[in-house]
Amino acid sequence: MSGWRLRVPANRIASINMAPPFTKVYLASRSSRRRELLKQIGVAFEVLLLREHWSRGPDVDEAVHEGETPEEYVRRVAHEKAETGWMRILQRSLPRLPVLAADTTVCLGSTIFGKPANRHEAVAMLKELSGREHRVLTAVTLRFDAVEEGIVNDNVVRFRELDEAEIQHYVDTGEPYDKAGGYAIQGRAAVFIPEILGSYTGVMGLPLYETADLLRKFQSRT
Repeated sequence: MSGWRLRVPANRIASINMAPPFTKVYLASRSSRRRELLKQIGVAFEVLLLREHWSRGPDVDEAVHEGETPEEYVRRVAHEKAETGWMRILQRSLPRLPVLAADTTVCLGSTIFGKPANRHEAVAMLKELSGREHRVLTAVTLRFDAVEEGIVNDNVVRFRELDEAEIQHYVDTGEPYDKAGGYAIQGRAAVFIPEILGSYTGVMGLPLYETADLLRKFQSRT
């Protein structure tokens, strides 16, 4: 796990005073899994939706940039989600609360697997992962005013060998389509995974130990 802290240049934020200590956060994510995980540890939140596929284009560029490593990729996307969420708060004059954003990616070596766009991609991803170990990285970022804190949670997941029939059956369930790497560890794909090294909730999309620790440290510093 790696972490970062940065102070955003003053010319990129509004000149406003700090709010009183916060009691909840904005969650800049559409993920129902992240909502349930935050509820699990008793974190109050409001969902702050960002554009994904509207005609004007997404709020955050989630395409992999040339030369980006998997860690650089998830860190950048989580940072941009948090930054965009904070600017949305200022634009809409919403109550100022910290923005919590996260991004998860699956990688095999240096190859980054996003969410499959269609059946062909889902099947191809699962065939690549079959019988092999891969990494699942989740970056978590907190942004409040000029302060940003973040961590990258790094896990190793091992798949057993999958045959063609079970791959096709799994894709038929529709579960792979909104999941990085084309599978959900908390869903039917649990039967594919004999071993993980790291955080189960991190593989789901929000490492709870690290997130709780980040929230505690962040609140003490803002």
